[in-house]
Amino acid sequence: MLENIRSVRDLDVDGRRVFVRVDFNVPLDGTTITDDTRIRAALPTIRYLMENGGRPVLASHLGRPKGQHALELSLEPAGQRLAELLDCEVLLADDCIGDGPRKVVSDLRDGQLALLENLRFHEGEEADDEAFAKELARNGEVYVNDAFGAAHRAHASVSALPKLMRDRGAGLLMQAELEALGKLERQPPKPYVAVLGGAKVSDKIGVLEALMTKVDTLVIGGAMANTFLAAQGFQLGRSLVEEDKLPLARTILGRAEERGMTILLPIDVRVGLDLGDAEGRVAPVTEIGPSEMALDIGPESVARFADVFRTAKAVFWNGPMGLFENDAFAQGTRDMAEAIAAAPGFTVVGGGDSVAAVQQADMADRFDHVSTGGGASLELLEGKKLPGVEALRGKESAS
Repeated sequence: MLENIRSVRDLDVDGRRVFVRVDFNVPLDGTTITDDTRIRAALPTIRYLMENGGRPVLASHLGRPKGQHALELSLEPAGQRLAELLDCEVLLADDCIGDGPRKVVSDLRDGQLALLENLRFHEGEEADDEAFAKELARNGEVYVNDAFGAAHRAHASVSALPKLMRDRGAGLLMQAELEALGKLERQPPKPYVAVLGGAKVSDKIGVLEALMTKVDTLVIGGAMANTFLAAQGFQLGRSLVEEDKLPLARTILGRAEERGMTILLPIDVRVGLDLGDAEGRVAPVTEIGPSEMALDIGPESVARFADVFRTAKAVFWNGPMGLFENDAFAQGTRDMAEAIAAAPGFTVVGGGDSVAAVQQADMADRFDHVSTGGGASLELLEGKKLPGVEALRGKESAS
């Protein structure tokens, strides 16, 4: 996974401007950051660079401004939070290319760092435009990618830019992600259990099929479990079911049986009459009323899944077990976080709501690895090549 990729520790950064692609795509409530996990995740690389004479020039996207300068998606709040965490000044440029940012960057001195404005304020970023990448390249002498969460995007700052720079490598976060997920992708310890949640089977067909060749047990929860339950003939009332994916669900269940692998589905669920219900009732999957919706997994399902985790040598978890954003249907996800954290094997969690559950329960340090990339981690486990990773390979400039 890390073949022919240099670490930031292998690069000569002393006295040099280091363009660092970070992932500061943080959730905002107005101008208030509601979760600074991604900013904290970048701190080890930033500190390493500053302690070794580097002058970091940080660049990130935030939201989807679609090539427009949207003030509400400015990286200023991220810069302010970073300054608090590092206890130092962060110089915020008013753009990511042009004379203004270049002056900010050229004036950097030892012990200082700069943060460029939102990369996606320019259409060239998402277009992977080489001309835009060449403009970005004027802001640094060394390139470091520490944005694993964006590594699956063929965008200019992730894909085109590193190929233009001779000195390029992976940040400490990127290294940790590739080492942990690479272990599961290539030679996972056995027994290996994967837990998939979320809303739709269609969102995870690729990873479902890839994991079936590697795991011993596949646990499926969340609304996507409804489609598998419906494929087995259960009546699910008004629950979300992907009717067009029922044949696929039956195929997957049949293929698992042929291969001797186990697929575990919920045996009880929390149901409600509406997505906004303040409370739900626990019911066996055989007793869901015609006007009810399955919105979370129940305690017996959690206990059944936890039994499998106790003997697993590796557990990978992606996706919530229910309607996590409604507290009435978040308990299943929280209980799963506790059950996986207690597992003795190698444990990895990735994906927005599952990571949020781990963070909210203050148990991130009980997992071997908490991934910052949802889509990137899934694509890597599918065996796909990530543009942001492939662009780091080799030592010579492509220009």
